[in-house]
Amino acid sequence: MNIRHATLQDLPTIVAIYNSTIPGRMVTADLEPVTTENKLVWFDDHDPSRRPLWVVENDTHKVIAWMSFSDFSERAAYNITAEISIYIDPAARGNGLGSTLLQYAIGQAPSLGIQKLLGKIFAHNEPSIKLFAKFGFEEWGNLPDVCLLDGILRSVLILGRSTP
Repeated sequence: MNIRHATLQDLPTIVAIYNSTIPGRMVTADLEPVTTENKLVWFDDHDPSRRPLWVVENDTHKVIAWMSFSDFSERAAYNITAEISIYIDPAARGNGLGSTLLQYAIGQAPSLGIQKLLGKIFAHNEPSIKLFAKFGFEEWGNLPDVCLLDGILRSVLILGRSTP
């Protein structure tokens, strides 16, 4: 396994992995697939020295996951805080990769000036909540019924932790 900074050539695979999560209604509030073109500005917003976007390659150099840090807010005083996102290809899920990636991200945060990490997770996404709790994330916020997925109101938890 190799973790490296994403390149523009990785964007179609990043988008495909992201889109694979939409039908499950557990990970994202997008209701329809996004396109590579839709994600170009988002991709460009990920500065490797501040808010990286990483991809994970397996032993055959196939991208099987990605993760990123994003701004919590555009206001400068919040620069010590970043939101973490992790998305894994369906074929690579369930093998501990989420733990490996979350541990890696936590370890990288201090060198990027990040003192606080946040995850925004649907309250019904128990696997992700358990994963983040395993690494010391605690509930810092609860946004009840802020999302409507297929006619069902869903809540979002904000899980946070300080970096090492």
